[in-house]
Amino acid sequence: MLRNTLTTYLIVGLGNPDKQYLDTFHNVGYMCVDTIANKLGVKFIKGECRAITATYKTASYRLILAKPITYMNLSGESVRELVHKYKIEQSKCIIIYDDVDIPLGAVRIRSKGSAGTHNGMRNIVAIINTEDIYRIRIGIGQPHTEQLYDYVLSHIVDKDRQTLSQVFDRASDACIDFVNGATLDNVMQKYN
Repeated sequence: MLRNTLTTYLIVGLGNPDKQYLDTFHNVGYMCVDTIANKLGVKFIKGECRAITATYKTASYRLILAKPITYMNLSGESVRELVHKYKIEQSKCIIIYDDVDIPLGAVRIRSKGSAGTHNGMRNIVAIINTEDIYRIRIGIGQPHTEQLYDYVLSHIVDKDRQTLSQVFDRASDACIDFVNGATLDNVMQKYN
């Protein structure tokens, strides 16, 4: 008897787990996967592989949404464990994270590249041992006066929250299109 195996996708939003970080620029990855979960009607209730996860299933695929709780700089440890546990192909994994080198409100979807200045993505690239990782970079803009560290950990003000809410909506639609069969090239053309 042949078993029907579902294609498994993994979408990881990067952030820091403590309450003090929940509404900060460095947690926009978490916020974006929360938007995806809300659209799909699933909740983050399972703790596994040093992450909090939510699972969505259809007849043809399973989607694991994950928020690593390893803290940003060790995100790769959780990603490696999730990829191993669910035997996820590299081409079925997307990492979502904040990027200060992109203007606030912009979305950049890429199939590969360096981690830039982002320590969480640097750790993932080092542990997975490749730069060929699909990613969605959410622009948070440059700090005006504060140091980079202070800026990414600062709380999001209302006007920026409205802008980011629209970004999360677009980025989540891009992810949903991807897991529903759109190629990454098509997703990039539509949402970049």
